[in-house]
Amino acid sequence: MNIENTKLELIQQLQKTEDKAVLLRIRKVFEEESGDWFDELSVEEKKEIEIGIRQADEGKLVSHESVMEKLKKWH
Repeated sequence: MNIENTKLELIQQLQKTEDKAVLLRIRKVFEEESGDWFDELSVEEKKEIEIGIRQADEGKLVSHESVMEKLKKWH
C-alpha cells in the first residue's frame, strides 16, 4: 500500500461526501489520535497556565511591545 496514494484517495472521498456524520467521525479519529497537549503537561505546568489565565482575566497583562523593549536593553 502506497501511503501517498492512500492519502489522495481519502482526500477525494472527503471532497465528495456530503454525509456530515462521516465527516464528524473522521474528525473524531484525528482528535483521538492527536490527543490534547494539555493532558500531557505536568501538574505544575497546568497550575502555571491556570495562574496565567487568571491574571489575564484580571487584566494583569504585559504587552508584547514592552517585553521586547526590556529584552533590547538586556542585549
